[in-house]
Amino acid sequence: MSLIEVSDLTKRFGGLVAVKDLVFSVEAGETIGLIGPNGAGKTTVFNLLTGVYAPTEGRVVFDGVDITGWKPQKVVEHGLVRSFQQTRVLPAISVMENMVTGYHCRIKSGVWGAMWKSGTKEREDDFAREQALEILRFLDLLSFQDQLARNIPQSAQRRLAIGVAMATQPKMLLLDEPTVGMNPNETQEMIQLIAAIREKGITILLIEHDMKVVMGICKRIIVLNYGQKIAEGSPAEIRSNPEVITAYLGSEESA
Repeated sequence: MSLIEVSDLTKRFGGLVAVKDLVFSVEAGETIGLIGPNGAGKTTVFNLLTGVYAPTEGRVVFDGVDITGWKPQKVVEHGLVRSFQQTRVLPAISVMENMVTGYHCRIKSGVWGAMWKSGTKEREDDFAREQALEILRFLDLLSFQDQLARNIPQSAQRRLAIGVAMATQPKMLLLDEPTVGMNPNETQEMIQLIAAIREKGITILLIEHDMKVVMGICKRIIVLNYGQKIAEGSPAEIRSNPEVITAYLGSEESA
């Protein structure tokens, strides 16, 4: 059964068509790559899926519910969560405090509970910290928990940003260039982390320019060019697709 179904998704900015008639689906538990040249519309697709942009046409159905046009916070609460190409952590608070912020969308006690320090609020705070510790341990960030986020290494900040996304308890995680700027060792660690996240049952859709990463971890790949899907298939099928080679892979290999 498809966890997400995208139908005829189109986004226009004035006379510019950034995404046109995009159709795809992702099964629960899959890791899918979304690739294409710069300006192909990949980030716009992520913005459409997560409610940053409302589509001009088309719809997005996630976990059986039409979420087209939903606000980003509501999309997160429904289980569709995104990490960004640029590390998005709160630099002036600790690693642990960053993690707990990710759990806020699951807290039910609200403002009055916080003001009056209700039992429900205290139990939720304790549970949030327990969950945060578990994720920090999973990410190998436990030793950084009391440090300010801005003081930990950049690769650790990248893992922390993914951890904050995981703290929202997602069903599906959208990863935007998770290995950008990483050295080979850090890239290999990120590949292993993505595989471990998938083993937890979280479905993954990722934008990535490093073809070794995409070909190595994705079961299926979707290729965009000028906002339109030009190919979809297994890594082997994409690698040998003449249109993809012309539009993207060929230029990557010759760069």
